[in-house]
Amino acid sequence: MTYTNRQQAGAVLASELRKFIDDSPVVLGLPRGGVPVASAIADALRADLDIIVVRKLGVPHHRELAMGAIGEGGVEILNDDVISSARVNSRDISITENLELKELSRRAAEFREGAPPIPLLGRIAIVVDDGIATGATAAAACEVARAHNARKVVLAAPVAASQAIERLRDHCDAVVCPLITPDLGAVGLWFQDFHQVPDAEVIEILRAHR
Repeated sequence: MTYTNRQQAGAVLASELRKFIDDSPVVLGLPRGGVPVASAIADALRADLDIIVVRKLGVPHHRELAMGAIGEGGVEILNDDVISSARVNSRDISITENLELKELSRRAAEFREGAPPIPLLGRIAIVVDDGIATGATAAAACEVARAHNARKVVLAAPVAASQAIERLRDHCDAVVCPLITPDLGAVGLWFQDFHQVPDAEVIEILRAHR
């Protein structure tokens, strides 16, 4: 099974999320790739659309290796196993966090064009990404929604690694993922069109939903 593109993947997810249509959910895309998926879901559910900006924390000498993630509102998820095996000290963690926090704040303001986040208090938050490999950013995003007092946090993605999904169940109330596999490989392999989503597309999508 493969998806045509992110929009079609969003339509597939929306069909499984229709049970929330009368609950006035907030659909929250993870920039950049999760936003077109989230947009299709928000359209189908006639729901509000916003973003949750999360930044991976890369090991200082091996940036591609995630030792955790941070999210809006000071949410932090750390992978103690990676930190231990990579011998990362607390000073390096703090330096990396400070750098990524600055970038997180900048990107959130840029994507929203200065608009405030949609309040999540008492609402169902549907957190959306275009695929989940390790689950670090998805976990942080779910914890951001919880920190903002969402009544229920639902994680939705078109495809995910089975190992990641098991770890993520502690960070959300429900998972909607039509394709869960132990052999994920690259997320883009599960899409016919998996072009890199530019910042301008994210901004345009959010502007259209205000």
